[in-house]
Amino acid sequence: MATIQQIQEFVAMAHRVGQSGLTVCSSGNLSVRLDNDEVMISGTGSWVPDLTPDKVSVCRLSTGEVLNGIKPSMESVFHMGVMRERPEVGCVLHFQSPYATAVACMKKRPADFNFTAECPIHVGREIPMIPYFRPGSPELASHVIEQMKHHDSVMLLKHGQVVCGKDFSQALERAMFFEMACRIAVINGDNVDPLTAEEIGDLDTYILGKTTK
Repeated sequence: MATIQQIQEFVAMAHRVGQSGLTVCSSGNLSVRLDNDEVMISGTGSWVPDLTPDKVSVCRLSTGEVLNGIKPSMESVFHMGVMRERPEVGCVLHFQSPYATAVACMKKRPADFNFTAECPIHVGREIPMIPYFRPGSPELASHVIEQMKHHDSVMLLKHGQVVCGKDFSQALERAMFFEMACRIAVINGDNVDPLTAEEIGDLDTYILGKTTK
């Protein structure tokens, strides 16, 4: 079972999400994988920015069984589903930041979000757009799980966003750069000039070169 220290660390992570402006009141949810087939998930109806230890649900990852009597977020199905499909994922964050959610509600959205190097490097050069399904529905969960088998970030139309990472820091970084890209899209409108395929390819060469040295 998760220790008191692990739960306190999870609460601190949730507060950082709120301080970063990624969630408001009860919007969004957070999960972190533990080593012993367990996962901590913000509880149903909880406010991520003000999360308290008594609102942290601990579940068995392989089965979804609640281990501490605290009901997890209604989106816990896709949190645990993504982690089951991708053993390297240690954190899943569902958020509703201002600019990214504004883009999620647009009738006409940008074709891509690669306005600066941070998006293709950290968020993903392609961000799947998931059609609107009722929050907490099996249909939404199945679409998120399917798309995140091969992507680290997705947009939920008329809803919000989901990112994952090897740990909390990587997931938070993705969410912040996702929001930055959407802020650029909203502020500039049609007056945007995304990176070209060649420019993104050059980034790939640079990053791969850096990581192999």
